[in-house]
Amino acid sequence: MKPTLVSVIMGSDSDLPVMEEAIEVLEQFGVGNEVTIVSAHRTPERLVDFSKKAHKRGIKVIIAGAGGAAHLPGMVASVSPLPVIGVPIKSSNSIDGWDSVLSILQMPSGVPVATVALGGAKNAGILAVEILSVADPELSRAIAEYKKKLSSEVRKKATRLEKLGASVYLERMSSKEETS
Repeated sequence: MKPTLVSVIMGSDSDLPVMEEAIEVLEQFGVGNEVTIVSAHRTPERLVDFSKKAHKRGIKVIIAGAGGAAHLPGMVASVSPLPVIGVPIKSSNSIDGWDSVLSILQMPSGVPVATVALGGAKNAGILAVEILSVADPELSRAIAEYKKKLSSEVRKKATRLEKLGASVYLERMSSKEETS
């Protein structure tokens, strides 16, 4: 059984569809993870308890997703010694997600939160793997291979676009979307 190294937390279960992308990346790289709900506003005692104890349980990175006021990542970072990756989420009470982005991004000096794009849970998962790869040669090789694959995919698309021309390329892209 692989050790649990990353905690994926969110303020509400309504955030799970976004945060699922981070979980999928962690699973893809074989990184043990746990998933739970920790609300900064509805369960502040749980937040403090979770944040103080996560590193003692062997957790190495916390990915925290939140919408609206999005205080979860910052509050976790204020209590935990672990790196925290914040995922801003556009929620039902959100101002197009900008409130969440700015809340997570604009942290005071001394309390950093690595912030990904609005809804960028996939990048949060990749960043967590990169952080862990510093001390894990196998993960380091895996992340290097992943990036090579990304590069190869872009080169293939560029070659195809240059060969077909923009209008044919777009037409074929549209027909693939319709069939998938």
